[in-house]
Amino acid sequence: MGKVTGFMEYERIEEGYKPVGERLKHYKEFVVGLDNSQAKVQAARCMDCGTPFCNNGCPVNNIIPDFNDLVYRGQKDDWKNAIAVLHSTNNFPEFTGRICPAPCEAACTLNVNDDAVGIKSIEHAIIDRAWEEGWVTARPAKHKTGKKVAVVGAGPAGMAAAQQLARVGHDVTLFEKNDRVGGLLRYGIPDFKMEKSHIDRRVEQLVAEGVTIRTGVVVGAAKDPLGKGSKVTNWAKETVTPEQLQKEFDAILLTGGAEQSRDLPVPGRDLDGIHFAMEFLPQQNKVNAGDKLKGQLRADGKNVIVIGGGDTGSDCVGTSNRHGAVSVTQFEVMPRPPEEENRPMTWPYWPIKLRTSSSHDEGCEREFAISTKEFIGEKGKVTGLKTVRVEFKDGKLVEIPGTEVTMKADLVLLAMGFVSPVAAVLDAFGIDKDARGNAKASTDFTGGYTTNVPKVFAAGDIRRGQSLVVWAIREGRQGARAVDEFLMGYSDLPR
Repeated sequence: MGKVTGFMEYERIEEGYKPVGERLKHYKEFVVGLDNSQAKVQAARCMDCGTPFCNNGCPVNNIIPDFNDLVYRGQKDDWKNAIAVLHSTNNFPEFTGRICPAPCEAACTLNVNDDAVGIKSIEHAIIDRAWEEGWVTARPAKHKTGKKVAVVGAGPAGMAAAQQLARVGHDVTLFEKNDRVGGLLRYGIPDFKMEKSHIDRRVEQLVAEGVTIRTGVVVGAAKDPLGKGSKVTNWAKETVTPEQLQKEFDAILLTGGAEQSRDLPVPGRDLDGIHFAMEFLPQQNKVNAGDKLKGQLRADGKNVIVIGGGDTGSDCVGTSNRHGAVSVTQFEVMPRPPEEENRPMTWPYWPIKLRTSSSHDEGCEREFAISTKEFIGEKGKVTGLKTVRVEFKDGKLVEIPGTEVTMKADLVLLAMGFVSPVAAVLDAFGIDKDARGNAKASTDFTGGYTTNVPKVFAAGDIRRGQSLVVWAIREGRQGARAVDEFLMGYSDLPR
């Protein structure tokens, strides 16, 4: 694929960023993608390797060497064929091309001893050109099956499932508790990483393909998606019972998220100024969308500490800097990872190495191997944290004596991941759960994604737990196939 000797001739080309000073003034995307000629050069580096590990490294099994070869060939029809190849496995490459961490690149054969092919940047270039050229169009079903399917949860898993089911002729209703479609893409991922217009035009496509979308509807009896005492601003206005869905629809596919945030139950947790990341981030997204909010959580003029070293924590860093925080510090309880991974030991699997995001580059102190022992405050408001350094000893994280420090904080954001779906939805249906509180549903080819409740299926984070957008799309697609097979006795949808 590509140019036979391209990997020896060309270096990896990284996507660019607009200057920090410029991008901190707004919430728009600031990545400078590859132009057509740069994408062609990058695609030329694809090695024509006998076993393309990138395919299996990608959860949706994108046919990466094929679209790389088409981009390298470079004619207009080649690019048009490239988006057809990409869409054959991935309903929404504009999502993954922006926010996926690219496990395909970790698995790239060239990554054994060189810089991987820039697969994500090529995918980004293909889908952006496809939209510009008008190649992304609605594909409504030619024939209807007469079967009705409810998809509950309109994040990437639900959107992918709804699209797949509609395209084979089922009447699909997509339910979403929030006021807009998108799940964490809408109310978790900051606009500066992915503008919501990308979701909006896919919603238009879903509607054109026959999907009925009902927002502001909660299924079950849940009243608070984040836990007791959280401050949500986009909760549902209408409730639908499982019994109503089971009566009206031939099959139900649950595709909600793993929204129960991991808490930090240490002394002082009840002080004002300590919030889950998923209280903080959605509010800014709603303001960006033009909504009016009273009492928005903001970091203006504050010393901010973000507890959690992952992507959600990084998103809190970027948003706090745009608010005008005095300082931003991000905590990670694990030790500082190495700058470079041990490739012979990890390839083609996802490596542990230090990852610096664009938000970190905008201004952030990073503290590793640190644990919070107590929140301290005055007059009911948080003013700081008591911390201690930790290390691994006999396979466990233990405190290092004499390393206790008090750090100043006016706003603390908890970004330590998510532990499970909101239990109320699963409880309302009477669905069995696994040890982690997720919906218990196997992925076997026969009867895959089925729960213990007749004609109720589960896919996405509600089944597998907190994961990546690319895994959500995969699960939505495969859950849709399982539903189609249940309804029709067979399915032409891809596995």
